[in-house]
Amino acid sequence: MGKLYDLRMAIEKKIAETGQNAFIVKGQIGLKAGVPIGMIGPNSPDDPAVIEKLKAAAVEILKTTVEL
Repeated sequence: MGKLYDLRMAIEKKIAETGQNAFIVKGQIGLKAGVPIGMIGPNSPDDPAVIEKLKAAAVEILKTTVEL
């Protein structure tokens, strides 16, 4: 598994911890980053630019840090 997939798992964990609607929050993050989170799989290629966009969007929407 790559860093991009690990980031997806970390984001999903943070969403679960907040108790927010995962479908809505993942959609908001995906739209903000331009990356559909649900399409990120274990074999998705690691693109540093995509990772940074997704991480920044998650931090902005969740109002917390997201670590790999």
